[in-house]
Amino acid sequence: MSILPITSLELKVFLDEKVEQYNNTSFIETDPISVPHLFSKKEDIEIAAFFAATLAWGQRSVIIRNAKLLMEWMDYSPHQFILNYQEKDLIPFQQFKHRTFNGDDCVFFIQSLHHIYKKFGTLEKAFEVDKSSNSNEIIKSAIINFRTHFFQGEHLKRTQKHVSNPLSNSACKRLNMLLRWMVRHDNKGVDFGIWKSLSPADLLCPLDIHTGNTGRKLKLIQRKQNDWKTVEELSKVLNSLDSEDPVKYDYALFGLGVFEKF
Repeated sequence: MSILPITSLELKVFLDEKVEQYNNTSFIETDPISVPHLFSKKEDIEIAAFFAATLAWGQRSVIIRNAKLLMEWMDYSPHQFILNYQEKDLIPFQQFKHRTFNGDDCVFFIQSLHHIYKKFGTLEKAFEVDKSSNSNEIIKSAIINFRTHFFQGEHLKRTQKHVSNPLSNSACKRLNMLLRWMVRHDNKGVDFGIWKSLSPADLLCPLDIHTGNTGRKLKLIQRKQNDWKTVEELSKVLNSLDSEDPVKYDYALFGLGVFEKF
C-alpha cells in the first residue's frame, strides 16, 4: 500500500504550487531567515543563522528583533566577534533574554562557538557525519555530532534544552530549519545552500505546530505528537513527493498554516 493518499498526484500538484508561492524573496522580510541574509560571508551567515534559528519560537517579529540585537552587539561582524571577543565584550549578552533563553545561555553559546571555530574553522564541520552512515540516519547523526561538540565545555544543564536532541525524541525543529537554510539550494534566493557536506536529499522537515497541523489536515502524517518520530513519518512522505528536495515542502506546509490559516 502506498504511504500517500489516493489523491497523491493532485496533492503533489497542490503542494508544488504552494512551494512556488512561498519560496521566493518576498518570504524573507518577515521570517527569521532575514537575519543571516544581512551578511555575505559564509561564517557570518552561519553564525547569524544559528542564533536566529535558536531564537525561533514565539512571535516572528520578536525573534527577528532579538536576533538582530545580538548581531548589533557583535558589530555586525559575528565571525570576527566570535573569534576575538574579550570578556568585557560579553557584558551586554549577560543581560539578554528571549523567552527562556537568558544571558547565561547566550554567553555559553558565544563561548562554545568560539571553541568550534578555533577547532574546525566553520560551523559546518561540527555537523559532519561519517560517509558510511546509514542514509536514513544522516541528519540525526549530524545533529547528535553537533551537540557533542557544542556541549564539550562546562555549561549549565538548563542550556542543553536550547539545542534539541533527537535521542530524546525531540522534533529538533530549529536545528532542522538551520540545516534547511544552510544546505538546501535552488535559484529562489531564500535558502543559502552554502554547506556542501550534507545533501538536500537527506534533509528532514522542520516540524512545528503549523507544519504539523497542516500535515495532519492533508493526511501526510498520522501521529498526534510533534516529535522526532513524526518528523521521520512526515519526511518519508515528502521524500516520496520529491526525493532530491523533500524539504522544499516546508514552504508549502508552513505557508498554508501561518498565512492561510489552513
